[in-house]
Amino acid sequence: MPGGRLTQQERQQIALGLADSLPYAEIARRLGRPTSTVTREVMRNGGPTAYRADLAHRATERRAHRRRTPSSQGPEAPQPHGRDGGAVAEYEETFIAVLMASGLPKMPARVLTCLFITDAGRLTASRLAQRLQVSPASISKAIAFLESQSLVRRERDERRRDHYVVDNDLFYQSTIASARANDRLVETARRGVAVLGPHTPAATRLENVARFLDFISESIVRAAEQAREVLHTGPGTAAPDTAPARPGHD
Repeated sequence: MPGGRLTQQERQQIALGLADSLPYAEIARRLGRPTSTVTREVMRNGGPTAYRADLAHRATERRAHRRRTPSSQGPEAPQPHGRDGGAVAEYEETFIAVLMASGLPKMPARVLTCLFITDAGRLTASRLAQRLQVSPASISKAIAFLESQSLVRRERDERRRDHYVVDNDLFYQSTIASARANDRLVETARRGVAVLGPHTPAATRLENVARFLDFISESIVRAAEQAREVLHTGPGTAAPDTAPARPGHD
């Protein structure tokens, strides 16, 4: 039933869809499920190349059993702002799965999600390790990866403790860094034009790739600059109209 827990038969259909190289959206459409449900199911059970319906079904049953079993650590801490703890946990898993589907490794995706859904948008390494129930070494490796992608930044407090932070400006900077990462590929492609000889098929192909990536990068940078204000727009405030005009529309 859409909205309920996946059945074993649905998991088998997911496995068949993955074997046929179908996109998540098409598998979800055939099941009558949201795409996020299929994405989360696959990414939490080995990813598209290792997903097995029987193992995924048993793993889900084990997780459900753990949720029904009273914790030896006592009652669960109440969520701030009266949030539903179960709904928050489900959303967190969805967010992690979507980040993994976009290319992030699992632990960096978990750390980034944890920071994003924390009201303060900042946590120490020890708090991250505690919340995610992993080792400090795992947190350190994940943070190093996220810093290399400009997805988190480090701040030190008066007690010389490092805090890892996500904020609006960081997201803007990450977008710019991602766009500029194409610059080296553009430069390398154009160097190949000279090496392979102008007007040869290979050189033409490389030049077209360079022009395409150059255009995409500049478009992303321009759009990010125009839309930067959106990141600082409060709830209920109209965002600036930054959409480019489409051909044939005034």
